[in-house]
Amino acid sequence: MPFVELFVPKGSLDQERREKIGGRLVSEVMLAEGAPDNEAARSISWLVVNEIDAWFVGGRQLPVGEKPKYVVRVGVPAGTMDDDKRRDIVERVTRVLADADEDPARFAEAATAWVHINDLPEGNWGARGQIVRTEDVIALVAAG
Repeated sequence: MPFVELFVPKGSLDQERREKIGGRLVSEVMLAEGAPDNEAARSISWLVVNEIDAWFVGGRQLPVGEKPKYVVRVGVPAGTMDDDKRRDIVERVTRVLADADEDPARFAEAATAWVHINDLPEGNWGARGQIVRTEDVIALVAAG
């Protein structure tokens, strides 16, 4: 199940856009992963929004009011992704961001949004004070 981090310059998302992105981003990643859409899967699929005080590009701080840049990091269990799933995640994440933006065409530019997919090695997830393995996650979401 994904752990998604959205990084944006502080103050660049009003409440409406935050909710529009937050309401869809994890769901779209779950679809790309092939995860079941049930309460168990949703309960361990998280999104956090990080508003960054200072955002620099090429050594220049972005001025207040400039169209926001985005970085989205998606953490998934290692070995669960192939190139098609990774491509699907990148396309879905970019679409969610573009749909919430006043200028969706700018997402065709490389300088608008980056998506990083991080494979977390087996044994590097934990919950309830214990290591959680991929088989544990599969069993949890299969039970619903």
